[in-house]
Amino acid sequence: MSGLHTNRKIGARARFMALISYLSVLCLIPLILDEQDAYVRFHSRQGLVLWIWGVLAIFSINVPGIGGFLFSISFVFITVSSLIGIASVLLARSWRLPILGRIADTL
Repeated sequence: MSGLHTNRKIGARARFMALISYLSVLCLIPLILDEQDAYVRFHSRQGLVLWIWGVLAIFSINVPGIGGFLFSISFVFITVSSLIGIASVLLARSWRLPILGRIADTL
């Protein structure tokens, strides 16, 4: 959802917490500490989905034949999605990531 929270000023703490949401396991910090802030919660849930995908991608390496390919594709997708999420935070927006945004909404 583009511009989910564009009507209010987003503070430095909220931006920082939203930013670290896209840095792997650090997504758990905003989930725990800022669960009441809708902006932070939006980004931290997307970050959580990316982190879970990353963990599953690591396990996919053990799949014979296609494991390395699945891991490589997942790594690229996770990296690009994280960069999009970080750009969204830097622009004080709430862009829903393709596919992952819908999953994050159910959390």
